[in-house]
Amino acid sequence: MTPVHLTGPNLALREVEPEDTDALLAIYGDPEATRHLSFEPRTREQVEAIAARSIDSAKATPRTEYCLAVTRRGEHPLIGYARLATEPQQAATIGFALHPAAWGKGLGTETVHLLCALGFNTLGLHRIWAARSPLNEASERTLLRAGMTEDGRIRDHVFVHGAWRDSITYSILEHEWTPIDGLGASAIAEW
Repeated sequence: MTPVHLTGPNLALREVEPEDTDALLAIYGDPEATRHLSFEPRTREQVEAIAARSIDSAKATPRTEYCLAVTRRGEHPLIGYARLATEPQQAATIGFALHPAAWGKGLGTETVHLLCALGFNTLGLHRIWAARSPLNEASERTLLRAGMTEDGRIRDHVFVHGAWRDSITYSILEHEWTPIDGLGASAIAEW
């Protein structure tokens, strides 16, 4: 396994570690933080399993899933969780969740840019896509600010909180992506 470590102007992505469980639980166990996600708040046992799967996915050959800790640049504590899962045809889907204390500071946009750097610069992907809850307007702004284009709606995409929910999808192609200042070729994962 070659660990992923990418840095941007304010954030970094690194591999998930067992010690991240409490910080991840503070996000995935929080009803407010998971309100617009595709699942309900998780228990400690579920978060421990997510952390273990994240660590195991980093050891897979070939690696098709990148489950990464979002941290402030130069700091180690997890403030978010980001995921890139490759698909056929040089594509990947991305998703992320930040601790509510990190909301409203542009960190979501930088997280998307870091995931795009991983996908386009390191993995040589052609297309990256994401989905959001129709009610998550902050995510809409984040994805658009990161340069993604709204593609459409997947009807009854996820069953959460006792009901089916649509998802709004976005994508960006490699030639459309413009790295933010402080990110780019120098932000390629250290292999």
